Amino acid sequence: MINERLAKLTGTRWTGTGELWLDPAGNTAAYYACELTIENDAIHYSWWYDKAPQNGSFTFFDENGAIWVDSWHQQNPVRCVNNPEAWGIFTVSHAYEVPDSPDWGWRSRLSQRPDGSLVLQMTNITPWGEEGRAVRMVFDNRA
Repeated sequence: MINERLAKLTGTRWTGTGELWLDPAGNTAAYYACELTIENDAIHYSWWYDKAPQNGSFTFFDENGAIWVDSWHQQNPVRCVNNPEAWGIFTVSHAYEVPDSPDWGWRSRLSQRPDGSLVLQMTNITPWGEEGRAVRMVFDNRA
């Protein structure tokens, strides 16, 4: 398990709604239903896009990071580095290749709001440091 905050949520299941931003300006979102399950060493989530089910997971190998896979965003597993100084329950990131460009970044963060709901956010980061919304899933209800 990556940290004590995540360990306290082990065995819980959540439902909610998500947003996926595909336009370059980040102003238009696609909305969908989503679910989240937290296990001893992994977080599994599912969501819908274009009437098709999608799923992903973060499997924590130790306090240094996780392996991330997502059927729509990241079909090949990628190693993410933990950022323990970041706010929230966990924050991991990795760099990925873009043809004819320096590497881009991707950051994923799980947070818990004061009302108890969970928020899974994913951010795309340009080589020059500009951050763009990619995904936000808000889980309000424990299933």
